[in-house]
Order: sequence, then C-alpha cells, then structure tokens
Amino acid sequence: MKPFSFVHVADLHLGYMQYNLDARLKDFTRAFDEVVEKTLELKPDFMIIAGDIFHHARPSNFTLEKAIKNFRKLKEAEIPVLAVDGSHDAAPNIITGTILNPLHSAGLIHYLPRLEGACWENENCYIYGIPNFRTKKRTEEALPEFYKKNKPSPKPSKFNIFVFHMAVDLPGATPPYMEAEISPELIPEGFNYYAGGHVHTPIKLPFKNGILVYSGCTETVSLQDIKNEKGFYYIEVNEKGTPKLQRIKLESPRKFILLDMDFSGSTPQKITEEAIKRIKEADEEEAVIIPVIKGVLPSEASRTDVDLAKIRSAAEKALVVRPILRLTESEVPEEIVRSIFESELKDLKTKSFEYFNQIFVERYPPEKAEKMARLAVEILEPLVRKDEEKVKKSLESFVSENRNSNP
Repeated sequence: MKPFSFVHVADLHLGYMQYNLDARLKDFTRAFDEVVEKTLELKPDFMIIAGDIFHHARPSNFTLEKAIKNFRKLKEAEIPVLAVDGSHDAAPNIITGTILNPLHSAGLIHYLPRLEGACWENENCYIYGIPNFRTKKRTEEALPEFYKKNKPSPKPSKFNIFVFHMAVDLPGATPPYMEAEISPELIPEGFNYYAGGHVHTPIKLPFKNGILVYSGCTETVSLQDIKNEKGFYYIEVNEKGTPKLQRIKLESPRKFILLDMDFSGSTPQKITEEAIKRIKEADEEEAVIIPVIKGVLPSEASRTDVDLAKIRSAAEKALVVRPILRLTESEVPEEIVRSIFESELKDLKTKSFEYFNQIFVERYPPEKAEKMARLAVEILEPLVRKDEEKVKKSLESFVSENRNSNP
C-alpha cells in the first residue's frame, strides 16, 4: 500500500440563518471557505464529508451557489469529495430526493449511496457510505435492506473506510442530550476507519478493530456546541495501513460567550439588573452572548416580570444577545400544602380545591382563581380515567363562559 492522506469533515450546516441573522448565515459559509482553503494547502488524496453539508434539505440559491464554488475549487485541484447525506440534508421524500443528487450529477461530489455498491475505490482505499434514515426505527428497518442491495465488501489489501451520519449507541460516542440512531451491531466489521457525522463533538474511539471518528462541527449550531473546538481531521495513512490523525482547527468561527447565572431567590427586577451588568462586563466585539438565566423565583414573582427586552439590548459591541430563561416559579409553600391535605375534616375534592385555589390566587383575582380551581378539580377524575372527551367539554365550557363574561 502506498502512503496517502485524506480529510474528514462533517456538519457544515451551510445555509443556517441562526437567530434570523444574515451575519450568521455568512458565518457558516465562511467556515466552509476555511475548510476548503486548508484542504487545498494540505493536498490530500480525497475529502470525506460525513453528512449535513446543508442545514436544510432545500438550500437557498445563495447557499447552493457558495457551496458549488467551493466544490469546484476542490475538483479543479483534483481532490475528490466523497459524501453521504445527514439528518438535515437527507431526502425529504422519495420523489424529490436529496440535494446531493444534483451535485453528484454535476460531477462536484461523489454521493456514495448512489454509486454502484455504495462505494468508491482507488488503488489504496475502499470507501463505503450509507444514507441517513432520520430515526432509529427507520434505520433498523431500512438499513438491512440497503445492505442487501449494496453489500459492504471491505478489501483486506486496502484501507477501508465506512462513512455514515448517525450517533452510535456506544459509551463515549453519543452525548447525553442526543439519542443514538444506530446500534454497533448494524455497522459492519472489516473497516479501518469509521467516519462519522451528526455528533458535533470531536471524538476518537477504538471500534471493531478499527477507529471510530467524529470530526465535530465547523460552526456553533446549538448551545451544546459552544465549547467544542471547531475544525476537522487530516489523516495520513502509512504503507502499513496505520492512520495518523491531525486535528485542524478553524479560526473563522464566531466567538460565543456563555453566561451561566443562578438567581434563586432574586426578584425579577434584581435579575434584570444583574443580568444586564454581567452582559456589559462580558461584552465583546461581534460576539454572540448567551445568558442562561436560571434559579427559583420567590413565590410572589413571575417569569414574565423579567425584562428580556432590556437584557437583549444590554450589549453595545456584541453581534447579538440571546437570553435563555430557565427560571422556575415557586410552588405553594410546603406548610400550606400540609395544612390543606393533613386535615381530616374535609373530603379530597375540597382539599384539592383549596390547594389549587392557593396556587391560582397568587396570579389571578380571587374570583378568577376560584373558577380555575374548580375547573382543575372537575377535570382531575376524567384525566385519570383518560376520558379525553369529558376533559375537552369542561375546558371548552370554561373558555366559553369566560369569553362571554369578559367582552
């Protein structure tokens, strides 16, 4: 085997106008520009894109044009692009198919699942790729059929790569906030390198006598991505078939500043003031500031009393401030609950009514709180019996009565 090299990248999410900002749309394109520039400098034998090239199954003309220009640069440099679709750019239906099909037909990429045997080969490599089936259930149903039509056939004399876009049900491979979509048993043996997409954290794990690698994302797609290093892998394989992985860090991704703040016991006014102060202290040119506002409010306070408009406009230099409100409103004090439910003189419905009334009276006028408490008691029994029709009638009657009494 001759020494060779390749690039493994995934989760570009081109076309994502995050926060409805044109600047964020351009950020994702800029990150791919940098990926291509660095790839051209590295001069690998080929590039693998393990899904989610685009954020939407039907990208805009602007996004498509930018992607085509970059794919043309790679083609002119004689660097083949081997790709599979991801959960975002997978075919929305059988009739329209995936956007990767026309890119394949134009000769800009090799869409692996569409190739004969779902594979691409040269003198050193056998590369096999599967489509994305969106859900675990669909994967379990459809992937075995795909294997029957396109049998995976890794070559013992070559370096074998399996390309996919799914989270594997394996310790260390799937983040806690993500549901695994494929079991290890559904991934064939005999491959040296398993090139994954979908997991936005860079990961390297021993797997089936080879190595399982997630390259991570190239820009911040969600809150969980903020601390992840954005980039891709450059892999050099020696004459013995041993891969050496080099992490290529991207410099272009926009800076995100996460402010994790616990305001338990503080009033909404105090929360607003303190959040604004923290944002002003963290303010940085063209950054995205994410204040996570959490805690338990005092019993008389409401989440809606926090002035999010003032918090959003607190920064002068940042591109945008996007607060995330995770405040919990206090429950009825324990001593009141105990006094209601420990009484032996009242039946359960009366106790329940007093309990609900105590909750609602803190938010609404006494008359309205009493009506809502009676409704809550009325629908308890049918809810337990799963009598949806009776619950629906009670709710409709309540809404109609209140509409008529409030012109």
